[in-house]
Amino acid sequence: MSSQTDNHPAVTLTTLREMKQRGEKIACLTAYDASFASLLEVAGVDVLLVGDSLGMVVQGHASTLPVSVADMVYHTAAVSRACSRSLIIVDMPFMADALPQQALESAAALMKEGGAQVVKLEGGAVMVETVSLLSARGIPVCAHLGLMPQSVNKLGGYRVQGRDDESAHRILEDAQLLEKAGADLLLLECVPSALAEKIVQAVQVPVIGIGAGAGCDGQVLVLYDMLGVTQGKTPKFVRNFMQDAESISDAVERYVSAVKEGAYPAPEHSFS
Repeated sequence: MSSQTDNHPAVTLTTLREMKQRGEKIACLTAYDASFASLLEVAGVDVLLVGDSLGMVVQGHASTLPVSVADMVYHTAAVSRACSRSLIIVDMPFMADALPQQALESAAALMKEGGAQVVKLEGGAVMVETVSLLSARGIPVCAHLGLMPQSVNKLGGYRVQGRDDESAHRILEDAQLLEKAGADLLLLECVPSALAEKIVQAVQVPVIGIGAGAGCDGQVLVLYDMLGVTQGKTPKFVRNFMQDAESISDAVERYVSAVKEGAYPAPEHSFS
């Protein structure tokens, strides 16, 4: 198999905006190490997310909260060493962005020491000042709305967000505020498909979904979920691409194709 990097230039934020404009879906997966990062890039994954989900799937914690900036730098560096094409987005870990100046310092470490190209942070209107500061300093930002794992204790568990009119309006408003503040991307997790579609139409930046329906500009899954090695209950929005695959590479290629063709997520993977 020839590498996707042989004939394709590096994916940038401009690439993703152009993909949104022409209706081409963006395929994303999480990655935490060099071996998988290389495999995913060769298989055609556009964006690699070094997620703080590593706290659960790699470190064995019950949540993402124990993950440190040092942990994220370590795993991001491992991923970035293996990549030349895929865009690398990195989670800002819990409380690493509690204050704008703190977020600036954390983002600097993730980019300078880890090789991150975009930092992802959770939160709505409360993060506008932080996003504005990072953007003004030349740091690309992906804003995460809907179900926010770092706020799981406040949210009362891993529950779908935006099902009532008031919360749906707030998420839509937050998306617009964050875009205005300088966010380059949005990630929507576990929101009704109809709400996600409204947000996609309301903003100019690409919108990546996880449990947010097929109307998003792109999709992301935790790599281990998509390979069927999930521990415990499998989330509704997950499809196991290893079931009919001959290899891990084949499963990832099937995922990329399904996203690009609009076959994933199907209605059964979405919320109403």
